[in-house]
Parts: sequence; structure tokens; C-alpha cells
Amino acid sequence: MKDDLGVGDTEIGWLYGIFALFYAAAAIPIASLADKKSRKHIITFGIFLWSLLTVACGLTRSYWQIFIARIGVGVGEATLTPSATSLIGDYFPRKDIPMAISIFQTGPVIGTGIAFIIGGLVLSAVEQADPFILPIIGELRPWQQTFVYVAIPGFILSIFFLLIKEPVRRPSVGPTDSKQGLGQLLDFYKQHKATIIYHHLGNLSLLLTGYAFVFWSITFFVRVHGLEAAVASQIFGWIFLIFGPLGPLLVALLAKKLTDRGNKDANITAGMIGGIITIPTILLILVAPNPFWAFVFYAPALTAVNSPFGIAAGALPVITPPHLRARVAAGYMLTGAIGMMLGPPLAGAFNEFIFPGYDGVRYSMITMTIFFGIIGVILLGLGRKHYALSIEKTDDWAVE
Repeated sequence: MKDDLGVGDTEIGWLYGIFALFYAAAAIPIASLADKKSRKHIITFGIFLWSLLTVACGLTRSYWQIFIARIGVGVGEATLTPSATSLIGDYFPRKDIPMAISIFQTGPVIGTGIAFIIGGLVLSAVEQADPFILPIIGELRPWQQTFVYVAIPGFILSIFFLLIKEPVRRPSVGPTDSKQGLGQLLDFYKQHKATIIYHHLGNLSLLLTGYAFVFWSITFFVRVHGLEAAVASQIFGWIFLIFGPLGPLLVALLAKKLTDRGNKDANITAGMIGGIITIPTILLILVAPNPFWAFVFYAPALTAVNSPFGIAAGALPVITPPHLRARVAAGYMLTGAIGMMLGPPLAGAFNEFIFPGYDGVRYSMITMTIFFGIIGVILLGLGRKHYALSIEKTDDWAVE
């Protein structure tokens, strides 16, 4: 792909970054709609748009064409989290929301694992097949064909999503005044300012580590251990698929146990513990002497690296009035998008300018993990008491 487009690691990283930027920017107006309009219709449109623009990525002939197509992919994907958070808040009682959203957050993890597996299989198949030529477009390279093939299931899924039942919205509760819309949202952020700051910045630091780690993993195995990209992708995908979803579920179970014991900071504490475990498990991979041990260490690492983020998303609806949940979720999406936007290209820049050797990706990932991982854990630790106070505030008005 790099050779076909004539770009380096930093530019490839920015294909992820521009997706993240528009993923976040589009989420704000989409969330406003999701707090008022049909959420399943919004998600259906988003899935269709995502699929259409993913096909467009496969038909591009230059770096800037795929760059623009990735913008549309980001807008399509931005429909999901705000709308789904609002739906889950109406499907489940308050005490079950963190677990429900953590289960929902395993979806992207499972999808990523499947994408690596299918992507590796498709890439392997198309590399061995005869050239694929379309009228007007011309020959599609193996990476282009992969984009087209992985987009096809999305068109089918967009139709099936229309069949789900949308729940009745819960009544608007919480502190009320004469303000509407943006005014109520700003009041919420003022009331929970310290909680939001520590929650968002702590998880942002862990996201910078996590996205850089996942994005550059296949490159790590190709450059450091000499594997073929298709082989590395399939093995990594199976490990991701099996062990990745365990992290959010285990941390959510820990949070539930701590909550049942009366710990009001349980949702933040559980995520912080996941962050603590993440740091050494990633480092074990990066210093492994051969690909066998690197893949062995990937099992606990992928469990750990995904573990904080389900409960991070689940912690917010518990303190948010129902009529603001989609917009607050969109605000946190901005944090995730910054992690997506900056993590991969920052590691890519390290690869090119700080550790320029062919295996420099190893040292870039070590640097990202130690620096941002430790900062994230510290910030979440400092935010625990503020989250407990937010829980106490909302206990006065929250309904089950």
C-alpha cells in the first residue's frame, strides 16, 4: 500500500487520524439527533454510509483520494456510539448500564479481530489470484480488493438493523432549570467538571497507547520478526478475537463486584487496574526473543489493552440524565478520536524520525506504552474520589 501510494509511515498513520477527526466531529450533531429522533434509523444510515465509503477506499488511485474517503468512513461510524449508548440507557436499569455498555464495547473488539482474520485471508487470496480489473477504474491492487470485500457485509447489516425494536425513552430526570439543549449540557459538565477531566484525560492517555499498539502490531511482526503480513494478520486476528473481548468483560465484572461492596468509585478503579496490567503485558511482547513468544504474550496483552475502555464508556451514563446521554457519549468519543487520531501517527513519526531503523517500531511502541500508560493510570487514580462524588450527586435523582 505504501509503495502504491508513494507515502511513508506517518502518512499511513494519518489515514487513521483523519478518520478519527471526522468520527469525533460528526458525533456531536449526530448525538443531538439521537437524543431526539429514531436511533435505529440513524445507525442504519451510518452503517450504509460506512460500507459505501469503505468500498470507495478500495477504488481510490491516490493517497489524497483515500484520505478523503476515510473522512466519510469516520462520519458513518460516528452514528453508532451515541445512538447505541442512548438505546442501552433505555433498555437497562441504571445499575446494569456499565455492564451492558461494556458488553457492547466488546463488539468493536470482536469486529477488529474478525477484520484482521478476514483481511489476512482476503489479502492472501487476492495476492495469489489473477489481477482484478474493473472497467474505467482499472486494476485493483490486493489492498484495494480487501477494502471492497470487507465492506460488503455492512450493506446487508444495515437492512437487518431496521428490524430491531426501539425502546420507549425514559423520562428526562435530574436537576432541571429553564435552560434547554446546550445550556443543560454545559450545566452537566460544570457539575461534574473534575470527574470529566480526569476520566477523559486518563483514558485518552491509555487510548494513545492502545491504538498505537494495535495499529502497528502487524508491522512489528513483519519488520522485527520477519513474518509475512497476511500470516501475521491472521494469527493476530485470532488472538484478538479470542482474548480481546475478555478485557472489557472482566473489568466490568470487577466494577460490579466493587459496586456491590459499596465502592462508589468502582467504575474508575476497575479501569485503572486494567491500565496498570496493560503496561507490563505490552512490554513483554516487545522484548520477546522470537515470534512464538511474542504471540504467546499477545494473549494477556490484548486482554489488558482493551480492558479499560468498556467501563470507561459505561461509567458516564450512570451519572448522566437520560436526555443528555447521547451527547455526553459523543463528548467522550472526542477523547477516543484524539487517541485514534494521534496514537498511530505519533508512533509512525517515532518510527521515522526518532528510531529510524527497520525495527524501530519496537522502540516506538515501548516509548508510547511506558510514557502514556503511566500518565493514564495516574490520572484515573486521581479521578476516583471525584467520580465517587458524582455518583453521590446523582443518587439523589437517579431512577432505576
